[in-house]
Amino acid sequence: MLEENRKEVIIQNLKDAGCSSKIIDDFLSLWKQNKIEDIYTLLRRYRASLLENIHKKQKEIDILDYLFLSLKNIK
Repeated sequence: MLEENRKEVIIQNLKDAGCSSKIIDDFLSLWKQNKIEDIYTLLRRYRASLLENIHKKQKEIDILDYLFLSLKNIK
């Protein structure tokens, strides 16, 4: 089991990374069961979802940039 101080540091890291309460609870449950590979899978999936959100936002920015350029060409 995690030492209480280490557990709090890990929980804070997960919160700082934007993890939901469910992800944190799942992490702690897997840790108690010593399922390290499952923890890696959980964190990789969360990371992938963050990256997907970044890509969606980048696409939105690209569309706005295109709109700006299009409007400049109308003048």
